[in-house]
Amino acid sequence: MRPPLVPAALERHAFRGTEAVRAGTLTANQLRGRAWRRLYPDVYLHRDVPVTHLVRVRAATLLLPASVVTGRSAAAVWGVDLAAAEDDVEVTVPPGTHQRRVPGLVVRRAVVPDQHRWRRLGLPVTTAGATAVRLASMLPPVEAVVAVDRMIATGATDLAEVRAIAAAGRGRGCARARTACARADGLAESPPETRVRLLLEDSSLPRSVAQHTITVGGFFVARVDFAWPERKVALEYDGSWHAEPGQFAKDRRRLNRLREAGWVVVFVTAEDLRRPGALVDRVARALGAR
Repeated sequence: MRPPLVPAALERHAFRGTEAVRAGTLTANQLRGRAWRRLYPDVYLHRDVPVTHLVRVRAATLLLPASVVTGRSAAAVWGVDLAAAEDDVEVTVPPGTHQRRVPGLVVRRAVVPDQHRWRRLGLPVTTAGATAVRLASMLPPVEAVVAVDRMIATGATDLAEVRAIAAAGRGRGCARARTACARADGLAESPPETRVRLLLEDSSLPRSVAQHTITVGGFFVARVDFAWPERKVALEYDGSWHAEPGQFAKDRRRLNRLREAGWVVVFVTAEDLRRPGALVDRVARALGAR
């Protein structure tokens, strides 16, 4: 009896074609049919499965079972979306491994220490801390700090661990990684908050306090993204989540509480980040007025 055209076991995940034929799940002719797309040599996926970066990561580990997922691809495994679906998958294999070039794959040859290895979602991947440091070594300065903060936000690592791994690193990119990890604070709740913080730090403005909790008489008023407590000036990044149903009314009540407590709030949007000079001037005016 011929196996079914689309076996249930192969409907959702990538697989090695030779193994499917050897097991009798598919025939060689069926494998060449339009039901399947080839992601990498001998690695196939059903045509109806959306090809995300994580799907391609799984396929890459089938092709290279001795590899460890690293870089942006490791970030995807940890739930941090720094790679688009079409971006090359990065994996690291042991030194001396001979592997021909494969389109869509970046294969690094390096030793990944045991303490920096983990398994997540069934995939061999660098730990969250080691992933953060790798990202810090390869991304542009601001985006490197953003990536480190995002990795810390997963809860799988913390600032102390990331800085310790960066401090112990040697070789290419290690100095950049240490700089980025030193600038990360692990407090940002979104990438724009990290970018705002770095912009403030690089300006001539007085140093702000991130994620500052405001209380009056021992009672909680609000937690703000950035604050200058001695002047009662706060800065808030106004992201898209503020458009959620019911959020507008909550924001207004919160703003009223802050004003009643004597605080001035400067709101920042994505558009403001494209005009950093004007934003810094606006904050400076707010601080000067207090």
